[in-house]
Amino acid sequence: MHAPASPSPVVVNGRPFALPQSTLASATLLHVLRNDLSLNGPKYGCGLGQCGACTVLVDGVAARACVIPAQGVADREVTTLEGLPGRCRSTAGLHPVQQAFVDEQAAQCGYCLNGMVMMAVALLERNPDPDEAAVRRELSGNLCRCGTHVEIIRAVLRAAVLMREAQA
Repeated sequence: MHAPASPSPVVVNGRPFALPQSTLASATLLHVLRNDLSLNGPKYGCGLGQCGACTVLVDGVAARACVIPAQGVADREVTTLEGLPGRCRSTAGLHPVQQAFVDEQAAQCGYCLNGMVMMAVALLERNPDPDEAAVRRELSGNLCRCGTHVEIIRAVLRAAVLMREAQA
């Protein structure tokens, strides 16, 4: 007789969660985030890791949650859109990237917003002073059908300034 599998720890937005091994073995990270942890920032888009709507940070690196097996993040740090303010807070209580998206009105339908914001955070943590070409390259794998691309680029460039100010 086998002892029941002990829950595996997953750290999401700075908080540890013990998820049953059976859940981790059979589910994607996106499924666990949305269905087990009720975190709805990451969206289900294509299910193939191609649209970017499900982007999260895993140990600070942008990753597509819809194609990552949940067991692949055991003992790792996952940050979702909901956890961004804990990484770097602006005066409004939002992460500077979130605040810049609000300031620049960079959302229309909002479906791509999670992926755009998370990719922008990953970029700005690696490169605090990107030019427009670098922003365009970073976001090129995220699909947006609404046409707010100009506002999104402005928001990321504005966020770079806000993040530098928050660091000072």
